[in-house]
Amino acid sequence: MKIAIIGTGYVGLVTGTCFAELGNNVICVDRNKTKIAQLKRLSCPIHEPGLKELISKNVKKNRLDFQTNGADAVKKSDIVFNCVGTPLNKKGLPDLTETYKVARLFAENLNKPKIFVNKSTVPVGTGAECQKIISSIIGARSQKDFDIVSNPEFLRQGTAVKDFMEPERIIVGTESKSSAQIMKDLYAPFIRRKIPVIFTDVKTAELIKYAANAFIATKISFINEVAGYCQKTGINIKDVSKAIGLDSRIGPKYLQSGVGYGGGCLSKDIKSLISIGKKEHLPFRILEQVSAVNSNRRKYLIKKIITELKKTHGEKPCKITIWGLAYKPETDDLRDSPAVEIIKALNKAGHTLHLYDPAATTNAKKIFRPSAKIKYYTDKYTAAKNSNTLLLLTEWNEFQNPDFKKLKSIMKGNLIFDGRNCLNPSKSAKNGLKILGT
Repeated sequence: MKIAIIGTGYVGLVTGTCFAELGNNVICVDRNKTKIAQLKRLSCPIHEPGLKELISKNVKKNRLDFQTNGADAVKKSDIVFNCVGTPLNKKGLPDLTETYKVARLFAENLNKPKIFVNKSTVPVGTGAECQKIISSIIGARSQKDFDIVSNPEFLRQGTAVKDFMEPERIIVGTESKSSAQIMKDLYAPFIRRKIPVIFTDVKTAELIKYAANAFIATKISFINEVAGYCQKTGINIKDVSKAIGLDSRIGPKYLQSGVGYGGGCLSKDIKSLISIGKKEHLPFRILEQVSAVNSNRRKYLIKKIITELKKTHGEKPCKITIWGLAYKPETDDLRDSPAVEIIKALNKAGHTLHLYDPAATTNAKKIFRPSAKIKYYTDKYTAAKNSNTLLLLTEWNEFQNPDFKKLKSIMKGNLIFDGRNCLNPSKSAKNGLKILGT
């Protein structure tokens, strides 16, 4: 099929590249000329395992192209995917300005019957509004010239290519039998593999993505709240998580306690649902607490670090090494990363920070410029040299089994704050290091 992807950000780039890998002809559009030029050079603008290789492969096979001309892409396509961002506005609601611009672009270049698909996460009613916009522009032309489909993405950064190519389920919302058949043809490779494809109406599909993310965030905040109790009572949170995760009604995923969730999806979607609930006078009470617990986890760790340092160093500024800046491993994304809030607080308190992340340094420098108080390193042990304490905030694999003997020899202090509860306290203790979890 001929596909246009409007918005070549994280979702659009992964979606377009993977559709090309499935044999479709894909044009990815973005108004950022620098990004498009970079992609044409086969350079990937985001850190995502396996993506750069797929881009190169499919461009060379002439199945994948990148351009800034959205009108041309729409005219050449059978299906147009809206993949633009939906950031929160001042009221905490999704800003759909760019989505509606895509709807107008679609209508103004509708040269044959085709499908408009919302792949971006949008609130209930967005598809209906897009239909109104398109209908108002095409006027007296037949409404059969287009259909609206909701096909929400479920891509996790760090595993996005795998998530697309090996999905747990695919959601398609449409009221049109012909569009449903076209989407079945598009997803035929997955249907043949018996991957569940759920066909429903547009509004239901729009809500499913929000509901899924809300439940995931709830699990994370729940186990973090339990972890707080475990900290005070000397209970092993890892054993608690493992045991309850073996219950098939609960499952083991997202039960790793730590400093909390972040990124461009969970936080935004939870805040969005909370604001939507207030607007509709149907408040999401549980989600309000989920968000509050997540925010408090960061504040709790900041207070814990500052309190412990005052015990050992009084009011003197300390050198603090931070391992991990991205909100999760295998990505360079710092959107709503706990590390950002923690760095700001520790920097404000006067401490010198030694920062290291395997992928996110470039993006971090856009937020925190290198200075006498904020220094970046290209090696985790070099970053830890002469530090009074070490803080682990992202559970990259290279951090989870460090050389504790080496750390003890190069650090001035002996305290490690494990913001992801992934280190082995007994191993560190044997080498004279003390780990404090969250």
